[in-house]
Amino acid sequence: MTSPAGPPPTGSGSGERQRVKLLAVTACPTGIAHTYMAAEKLQQAAESRGIDMKVETQGSIGAENVLDDNDVSTADGIIVAADKDVDLSRFAGKRVLKVGVAEGIHHPEELIERVRSAPVHRPGAAAAASSSGGKERGVGYKALMNGVSYMIPFVVVGGLLIAISLSLGGHTDPSGGLVIPKDSFWMDVNNIGVIGFTLMVPILSGYIAYAIGDRPALVPGMIGGWIANTGELYDSKAGAGFIGAIVTGFLAGYLVLWIKKVKVPKFVQPIMPIIVIPIVATTTLGLFFIYVLGKPISWVFEHLTDWLSGMTGTSAILLGAILGLMIAFDMGGPVNKTAFLFGAGLIASGNQTVMGMCAAAIPVMPLGQGLATLIRKRLYTEQERETGLASLFMGCFGISEGAIPFAAARPAQVIPANMLGGAVAGAVAGVAGVEDAVPHGGPIVAVLGAVSGVPMFFVAVVIGTVVTALMTVGLVDVSERRRRGAAVVGVAVAGPEPVLVGAGAGVAPDAAGVVAQRSVAAAPAPPTSPTSPASASASPASDSSAAASSAAPGDVEVLSGYLTEQTVKVGLDADGKEAAIREMAGLLARSGRVADVDELVATALRREAQGTTGLGEEIAIPHAKTDAVTAPVVGFARSLEGIEWGSLDGTRAKLVFMIAVPEAASGDEHLRILALLSRKLMDTGFRERLMTAADESAVLAVLGEVG
Repeated sequence: MTSPAGPPPTGSGSGERQRVKLLAVTACPTGIAHTYMAAEKLQQAAESRGIDMKVETQGSIGAENVLDDNDVSTADGIIVAADKDVDLSRFAGKRVLKVGVAEGIHHPEELIERVRSAPVHRPGAAAAASSSGGKERGVGYKALMNGVSYMIPFVVVGGLLIAISLSLGGHTDPSGGLVIPKDSFWMDVNNIGVIGFTLMVPILSGYIAYAIGDRPALVPGMIGGWIANTGELYDSKAGAGFIGAIVTGFLAGYLVLWIKKVKVPKFVQPIMPIIVIPIVATTTLGLFFIYVLGKPISWVFEHLTDWLSGMTGTSAILLGAILGLMIAFDMGGPVNKTAFLFGAGLIASGNQTVMGMCAAAIPVMPLGQGLATLIRKRLYTEQERETGLASLFMGCFGISEGAIPFAAARPAQVIPANMLGGAVAGAVAGVAGVEDAVPHGGPIVAVLGAVSGVPMFFVAVVIGTVVTALMTVGLVDVSERRRRGAAVVGVAVAGPEPVLVGAGAGVAPDAAGVVAQRSVAAAPAPPTSPTSPASASASPASDSSAAASSAAPGDVEVLSGYLTEQTVKVGLDADGKEAAIREMAGLLARSGRVADVDELVATALRREAQGTTGLGEEIAIPHAKTDAVTAPVVGFARSLEGIEWGSLDGTRAKLVFMIAVPEAASGDEHLRILALLSRKLMDTGFRERLMTAADESAVLAVLGEVG
């Protein structure tokens, strides 16, 4: 029986060897430039060796040139050059080499040689990894972000439905907090939201496990998360919450990986991923959590309650701070529930002050994390910023779970910030003697009249929220700065991905997701000059049609009209990066599409502070997403001497493109142009033609090759 990975035999009489056929998949977290640069380099290397190669790109505008079953069945090997997860199950039975996207850019010839001796990929197995270069995010980080990205919609939908039902259909009731009448329309809405919240924790656990152990790990991960969140299963009054879900997700994923390594007879192999592995892993993990991990959680709940009971006569500041710390720690977990139930239980005995401390701390986490996304947008992905808005809304209604996506994604930074803000809010409420007559928290209870000392209640909430937001921004900034520094010292050979960021807009990321992860600021943005080398004004209503009409009659347009002869300069006067960006911004202003040159420069410099946009190969693509421009615009300029741009291959930038798009730019046209441009710039001949073009018209003629 012949191996599915090998080429079919050739006829003995032909005397010709069958042409080798390879496939590749390229992908990076943001999918803008490196995805296409790696694809172009791999194709060039294959062509130079007489090898057929088809490359699938998984970019920001979706998968293109997708590999079909026929492609895979006839391939001799597959190179996966990616810094994000790629589904490898379709390549079962083929030789697969998995490396970082940077390897595809810098060492394509080596990858083509190595893939032909790479091990055959088996269902559920990991692909062969590169032994050098192409640094990727760790498996643990990717898994965590995968779980968070799938969890966020459940948090948002569930939380908002609960908040809406409470605000429109609820009323205060000393015996039950905010109560919605049974059998009412709003109770049905509330129940739907509760289902979303209930699924949130197992979804987080399940997709962490899935990212580690693939499909066989999904069921044990989800069931493990459900068990972790259901305290009744291990005699606890509260489940382990999202922290328990993270634990079960990783346990399930690595347990499945371990089971996959067990040698079994061939007749059992087909049912391993769909029957044997899920059943064994689910049963093992479930029993382990109930009998081993669950008991300590129950013990913590019980003893924390006893400890708090002994503190009822102590200092109001100390008790409020402790309750705030507990409320903020795990947001629905055993520590949070201990503090909440302790305060709720004292209401019936006439002591409403303790619940007042809890009520002030409850909204601080979602409000603080939401505020952080507004204070420093560039530290967050688009998805995180949207989640931040939902978190603010949930915080107003005392739904602390709105902050869970942030805590799950960055626990080391977010949880301490949450706890400090919660402690401050609890302490201020304690000193002020704030009282809450219902077992619920957040501004909603004050609005509905359940709180006494309303002004100081809001003071406590505001101070705690600001403390949380500022500490979160500081810790995340420091963390990302350290991570970026480590990447530069390490093997980040390809340079950062060109991510379009706004004037305070975030990076990611991405984002999605998940995840995808974008780099964040490594240093404060350099100050901008009060003057600009050029200025232009444009009506906000002008948009692309008016901008297009601003071009001179007969002006040649390339790159979908984003670049014209007006925005081309054959010789940059600047000798430094900041000066070059200012000069490029003035160049873009000639188009009439720039409303604020200074803001455009400031935004581009903020992007540079996050990491150089020097791509290597003597190329730099500074860019900005900002309302300083009224329509997408692209400029190009050459520097004969080259400008030090911090490119990690050490080359000075001689070919400089600047791209600017408005915040509300619709569609992905600018991403398509950037993708095409990145791919074309890997062509040595194309770069040489750009460098030797005599004037602006000649440059436009060369750039017309991009499409």
